[in-house]
Amino acid sequence: MKKSLGRRLFLGCNFVFLAVLSLMCLMPIIHILSISFSSGSAASAGKVLLWPVEFTPAAYQNVFGKPEYLRAFWVTIQRVVLGTAISMFLTILTAYPLSKEKHQFGMRTFYAWVFVFTILFNGGLIPWYMTIKAVGLIDSIWALVLPGAVQVFNIILLLNFYRNLPKELEESSRIDGAGHFTTLWKIYAPLSLPALATTGLFTIVWHWNSWFDGMILMNHPDHYPLQTFLQSIIIKMDLRFLKSQDIELMQKLSDRTSKAAQIFVAAFPILIIYPILQRFFIKGIVMGSVKE
Repeated sequence: MKKSLGRRLFLGCNFVFLAVLSLMCLMPIIHILSISFSSGSAASAGKVLLWPVEFTPAAYQNVFGKPEYLRAFWVTIQRVVLGTAISMFLTILTAYPLSKEKHQFGMRTFYAWVFVFTILFNGGLIPWYMTIKAVGLIDSIWALVLPGAVQVFNIILLLNFYRNLPKELEESSRIDGAGHFTTLWKIYAPLSLPALATTGLFTIVWHWNSWFDGMILMNHPDHYPLQTFLQSIIIKMDLRFLKSQDIELMQKLSDRTSKAAQIFVAAFPILIIYPILQRFFIKGIVMGSVKE
């Protein structure tokens, strides 16, 4: 069927608009990448736009050229893997009962408000630190993982997704003799992949970008996660971490190139992970699962 002139114009304008929008999203990333590969003098002079000027990998040599950086990177990898796995497990277990009707779980409203209360109010930084210290988590990887394991916002997203699933799915599984755990892990969890991918991505990004808790809870720099270590080196320029052979390298850098390298190093893993999880962002996954 031949498209009308108006339809072709609409598709053409739509294509141009989306192409321009995509370029607008990519240009800041390309600009940051170009600055990170440019010399310090060119970046400070504002000569860099979308292509490196006086190309040099000095900024990345500063980031990855020392074992301290690799150690911090490994701490962050551990944090992301452990933190995401534990957080998703607790999110699934918490969202499932909270998604039930009141006649199925009488205390649902009470517990829901308890979780919502924690979003609005907290005890403050000092009680938070004293609690973590009292249970012996200071200066360990668990101090970065366990205090933020229960993400209330993710629980709300997932329980709302569970509430929209057809009730007949649970009823049919109960008739077949399945208990709550079987229903949760064999029916609800597979059908909630879009919601799990979304909440999982939120959790990964949160753990990857966090630096303040590492600064407060870690007593030794060897235990710093990546963002905390980069903040100590590049933002504060802590001279304790600099060696004599680093002076020549630092002369090639500027504040802009260092920050650009930091931003791109922090963003790159998320840029890799997002396309992998994007395929789970689908709609209508439960369509046709209940037959009339």
